[in-house]
Amino acid sequence: MIEVYTDGATSGNPGQSGAGIVIIKDGTRKTYSVQLGMMTNHHAEFWAIIKALEICQSDHPDDIISLRSDSQAAVQAIDKEYTKNKEFQPLLEQIMKLSRQFPYFFIKWIPEKQNKAADQLAREAIRQTQ
Repeated sequence: MIEVYTDGATSGNPGQSGAGIVIIKDGTRKTYSVQLGMMTNHHAEFWAIIKALEICQSDHPDDIISLRSDSQAAVQAIDKEYTKNKEFQPLLEQIMKLSRQFPYFFIKWIPEKQNKAADQLAREAIRQTQ
């Protein structure tokens, strides 16, 4: 099983955005800072999950994915496979499509204090654009 931590951050809301991703497999930790462009913080949270799943699809297609995020909006939407917000619907559909390609996919909400590494990586991605 692979542990995946994601976070999205923006400078301004909307503003320049970044995704931070930490992937842990068999004790080995890989980190990613991904520039996302201009968007809101909630959009960045969804995009961070999409980018993480794309990386996992490429590098770990046959593994069980246990993803953790501190975004309650994203985690709840994915858990329910539903969002009232029409702006998030295409992102949710993309996440559901990607997540179904793994043998098992779990998502869990975690407090911000347990997601500091992903947060720092997301902020690093924003700094790279400035």
